[in-house]
Order: sequence, then C-alpha cells, then structure tokens
Amino acid sequence: MDFSIFAYVALLFFVALLSTRLMRVLKLPNVTGYIVTGIIMGPFVFGLLFNSFDNVKTGIIYGFINGHDGVGGINWVSTVALGFIAFSIGTSFKRATIKALGKRVLVITILEALGASLLVIIALMVAHFVFQEQVSWQMVLVLSAIASATAPAATLMVIKQYNARGPLVNTLLPVVALDDAAALILFAILFQLASALSGGTISVYTILVKPLLEITISLGIGIILGLLISLMNGWFKSRNNRLIWCIFSVFAALGFYYLFRSNKMGNFELSSLLICMMAGAIYTNFVKDSNRTLDVMDRFTSPIYMMFFVISGASLDLSIFFNSDGLLVVGIAFIYIIFRVVGKWSGAFVGASITRCEPQVKKYLGFALVPQAGVAIGLSTTAYKLFLENGTPEAQKAGALILAIILTSTLVYELIGPMVAKFAFKRAHEIPEENL
Repeated sequence: MDFSIFAYVALLFFVALLSTRLMRVLKLPNVTGYIVTGIIMGPFVFGLLFNSFDNVKTGIIYGFINGHDGVGGINWVSTVALGFIAFSIGTSFKRATIKALGKRVLVITILEALGASLLVIIALMVAHFVFQEQVSWQMVLVLSAIASATAPAATLMVIKQYNARGPLVNTLLPVVALDDAAALILFAILFQLASALSGGTISVYTILVKPLLEITISLGIGIILGLLISLMNGWFKSRNNRLIWCIFSVFAALGFYYLFRSNKMGNFELSSLLICMMAGAIYTNFVKDSNRTLDVMDRFTSPIYMMFFVISGASLDLSIFFNSDGLLVVGIAFIYIIFRVVGKWSGAFVGASITRCEPQVKKYLGFALVPQAGVAIGLSTTAYKLFLENGTPEAQKAGALILAIILTSTLVYELIGPMVAKFAFKRAHEIPEENL
C-alpha cells in the first residue's frame, strides 16, 4: 500500500466537505452531497481521467473502492458504518417508547413490507407475461423480496442533521429497524422458490427453519453483547472507556457475522444489523445514563457515516447503462422503483390508519421509507453469488440482472431518498424552524 490510497481518501473528505456548502445553498440534505461526491470521485467519472471506459474496472481507483486486484480497498468502511448505524437505531428502542408504540410498529412494519413486495411482484408478473424471455420468474421473486428492505442510514442522517423530533420520527426508527428482519424472512422464502425454479430443491429447513434460526441467533448474540457492555459500564466510569466498549460491541457483532458464514459454522447468514440493533437496544435500556456515551458516539461516527455515503456513490457501477442489457435494466428498475414506493406508502398509510396514528404519521411515514441501499445491495449480491454457483445459465443471467437492477434503483433512491425524507419531516412539522 502506497501513499496514493491515503491521498485519495483525503481528497474524498475534502470534496465531500465542500459539497455540504453547496447543499446548504440548494437546501438539500448533506447525504445527497456525499453520494454525488462519491459518483464524481468514483472510477466511472474521475477514474476515466486515468483509464478508458472499457478497462475502468482494472483501474487503481476501482481497486481502492472495492479491494480488487490486490489493492487494499476501503469498502470495508461501509460494513463498519452500517454496524454503527444499526447500533444507533437500536438505541431508539427505549422501554417507554416500545411500550407506547409496540403494537403500531409491528402492524405498520408488516403492512408496509408486504405492501412493497406485493405490488412489485404483481407489476413484475405482468412484465414476465409480456416479456417472458427477458423477465424470468427468478427475477420476479427475488426482486419482490428485496423490495421490502429499507435503508436506515440515509434517513438517520437526515434526522440527525435537522434534529427532527416528533411522532413521525418516533414511529419511523423502530419500523426501519424491524424492516431488516422482514426483508430477511421474505428473501429466504422467495429465494428458495426461485432456486427451485432453477433446478434446486425446496426443503422445510432451508425455507423456514434456517431463516428463523439465523434471526434468533442474531438477536441472541446482540442480547449477549448488549448485556456485556452494559455490565462493563458499571466498572468503567469515563465516557471514553464506555465509548470504547460500544465500539467493541459493533466490531464483535461483525466478527460473529463473518464467523457464522464459514463452512464450519454451517454457512449461517446472520444479520449483522440485527445483532448491532439489539446490542444498542439492550444498552440504552440497561444503562441509565447511556445518553452521556451516545452523545460522544454521535460525534465520533460522523466522519464514518460521511465516508459510507461517499463510498456508496463511488461503488455504483455506471457501466450497466451501456451494455447490451442496459435498456432492460433501466426498464425493470423503473417498474421496481415506482411500485415499491407506492407499496411502501400505501402499506404504511393503512397500518397507521388501523393503529390510529397521528395524522402526520399517516400522511408522511411512507415517504420516509423510500431510501434503499445497503441491505438491498447485500441481498442482491447474495442472490447473484448463489445463482452463479448453483444455478442454470438462465438463473445466472437472472442473478446478474437482479444485481444490476438493484444498483440502478439504489442510484435513484440514494439521490432522491434523503430529499423525500426531509420533505416528510418538514411537512410533518418535526424539523425546528432554525434548522431548515
């Protein structure tokens, strides 16, 4: 590793910080500026100064981002950032809040997750019957499962930037947290069906038992880590030491995630997000003065969050728009984006109406659920790899298209999602006037 990777990271920080000044003038969230910075400074824009478009994936900037060709990549920052984001969301599960919102959160999460999946599967089924050769059943089933996922990172950053507070925010954070579990369950079931259509087999273990075990183990590890760092807080009184224990829990969660993915542990696909969320929830409920540590943690994690969004923008593969399937990818991504948003909004509206939520929650909760990134990309990558290893040529092509479609939709969601979230909080009057 030479000085160039450090120079490149420094340049990313420099440009990203400058973008916040422009975002302030345009009255847009900083997250949008970070993502745009990543796209501009990524291999497919800035990297073209050093490579042609055909060999950009062998260039040094692509290697820095993704860790390819023996270059020590910086994409691991995204994994760590998602862990801290999940821990932070978990701290919103305070006992009093859950007692007040428990029923409504569960009902809303089920309806908005199923609403997105149901509308996407109906729309893509129509596309399948019109274009049977281009839109396979594997694509229909897997994309409808991924549609239920919501990205917590962008929404959380908007909430923190504008100091948003109120019934909408209080309902949103637990719903976004539970979305991860819903997405994992739906993906496990529908991917097994898609795999069976590719020549695989369906079993009760793979379609039901294993996903439930993965979620249960994830929650169990999170509880243990949360109790451990809560106990340590009784022995370590300084905020710095307590902060280190919180950081320890995030890295330990990621360590367990990769440990259980090994062959020796049964290839379990645990959710690092669920582990970190549960650790954060246990910590905030068992430590009375947890806010003292969490306030310091917010300041510590700000540059990590910034790099997460910059890297997310830089990781977007813009070459998918220029290959032979580019038009197909854009067309299906358009269907996926529209019907997922409609499903999220309508499901959230119905759920909020059934549980008699406040008017602003009914109207604007669905808008705040628009962002989608990390979990969706992770699930699409998993589908791509599994189809590539075990599927037929048709399934392998479907896996590649699924990944391309999710990456394309992520580009749109990550650019408009923060703006839509800000719109929702503003219209719900949960952003203080001085912060607008």
